[in-house]
Amino acid sequence: MASDLKTAQGRNLAYHKTEGRAPGVVFLGGFMSDMSGTKAVYLEDWARAQGRAFLRFDYSGHGQSSGMFEEGCIGDWAEDAFAAVSALTEGPQILVGSSMGGWIALLLARRMPARIAGLVGVAAAPDFTEDSMWPALTPAQQAEIESAGKTLLEHDYDSPPYPLTRRLFEDGRNQLVLRSPLPLPFPVRLVQGTADTAVATSVPLRLMEHATCPDLRLTLVKGADHRFSTPECLALITQSIEEICAL
Repeated sequence: MASDLKTAQGRNLAYHKTEGRAPGVVFLGGFMSDMSGTKAVYLEDWARAQGRAFLRFDYSGHGQSSGMFEEGCIGDWAEDAFAAVSALTEGPQILVGSSMGGWIALLLARRMPARIAGLVGVAAAPDFTEDSMWPALTPAQQAEIESAGKTLLEHDYDSPPYPLTRRLFEDGRNQLVLRSPLPLPFPVRLVQGTADTAVATSVPLRLMEHATCPDLRLTLVKGADHRFSTPECLALITQSIEEICAL
C-alpha cells in the first residue's frame, strides 16, 4: 500500500519507498503515467535485490495522488518531484526520468545539483509541450486552447481523449531547459529507441549538444518504441544505473 506525502502546496503525493544504500534511485514517470508502470516496478525490484534505496511516486493529478490531471502543469509536477526527493530521500540520488520525467529530472538537476549523483534519461522529452505537442495540434485545436482554455486530444483506441490546457502550455514555456545554459555536473546516460513515435531521436541529440556535461552518453536501440519496456530495454536501464554507481 502506498504512503502519502503532504507537500507545502497542500498536495498529497502517493509513493513507495525502499530503504537501502546510496546512491539511491528515484524514478520520475511520464505524462499521464503513474508509478505502477512496468519500468517503475521493475526498477524497484532490481533496487531491492541490490540493496539500494529506491523511490517511486505519483505526481499530483496522476495515479493515486491528489488533484485532477487537467489542473496540473510541468511546473507543478517538477515541484512535486522536488518535494518528494527533498523529503523522502537522503544523500546522493540517481534520477531515472522517463519521457516527461526526463524533463522533470533536468529541472531538478538545475535546482538541486548537489543532491544528484547521476541521471538516466529514458526517451527523455525536455521541452516537449513547446517543441512537439503544440506544433502537432491543428490550428482549430490551438484556437480552442486559446479561447476556451483547453482542448480534448484523441490519444489512442484504448484511452479516452485527454485534456490539454492553456496553463499546460503557458507554464511549459517557463520551464524550458534547452534555451538557456544547462550544466549537468554528473554522469548522464540517455537511452532511446529508434522506433519511438513520441520522442524523435533528434531530441536526445539536441540535449547532448546543448548540455554542459563532463560525461554524457547516448545509446540508441534499433526498433525499440517509446515504452522502452522489453527485457532488453529494461536491462539497459539498470546497466546505465550500475555504470553510474561504479564511477
